[in-house]
Amino acid sequence: MNNQGWKAHLNLGFIRGQNKTLLSKRSHYGPLTVQRPFYPEAEVCHVYILHPPGGIVGGDQLAIDIDVDKSAEALITTPGAGKIYRSVGKQAVQKVSIKVRDDATLEWLPQETIVFEGAQLVSDVRIDLETNARFIGWEILALGRPAAGEGFKQGKVFLNWQIFRDDSPLFLERMRMDSEAFESRWGLNQCSSFGSLFAVGASTLSLEAVRDLIGDTSGMGVTLIDDLLICRATANKTALIRQFFENVRAIIRHEIVNKPDYTPRIWAT
Repeated sequence: MNNQGWKAHLNLGFIRGQNKTLLSKRSHYGPLTVQRPFYPEAEVCHVYILHPPGGIVGGDQLAIDIDVDKSAEALITTPGAGKIYRSVGKQAVQKVSIKVRDDATLEWLPQETIVFEGAQLVSDVRIDLETNARFIGWEILALGRPAAGEGFKQGKVFLNWQIFRDDSPLFLERMRMDSEAFESRWGLNQCSSFGSLFAVGASTLSLEAVRDLIGDTSGMGVTLIDDLLICRATANKTALIRQFFENVRAIIRHEIVNKPDYTPRIWAT
């Protein structure tokens, strides 16, 4: 690392083999890499993304490019929570670009990101889907560390999600979180954690099932735009959002990726 921070890039490609999906491309520079692929579900390729420094600081620039070829099936997660450390002014930048080809499926399920008070984060996620591609993905963030008596009186988080199908936008969102949004009733109302789950390939059956799951629980919501299911949640603990999203995924997974519920073992460690 130099005074400008880490620069890292990870490029992954998945193709359909005879009996399973193969990790056909794996290149990287800087502190981003993956473990060997796992096959706990036979044909689905499970991959864990590793960031050896364990956290991101101002000036770091991380980029991840993923290409899931026609009819391939992949699940990508991380072995632990990400951390964005306090910055004296420089932004930490994360950019994720995902392409899912026709009849392919991808689950993008990183564990939560803890944004320390005073951190400066810019996160861009772009999902490009071909006609019959299927996708489940989520993003869960914790602002500050309440257990350590830390709120979010300083710092800024810029989130940008873009989901396209055949180059036409399905969902575009820009979000800015700072101390005002953290404190205000129109924002997080001092809830330290929030998250979004997106699933493409959903129907009203999934919508109604998730509505039944939510019931009268506050801080959780779901909507369906065409076949894009969007779930939102706020809470004072990321574990509550994680559990909600895992429950949603268990309900919708068969419809979206044509697989029964399966929880990656790394989440239990």
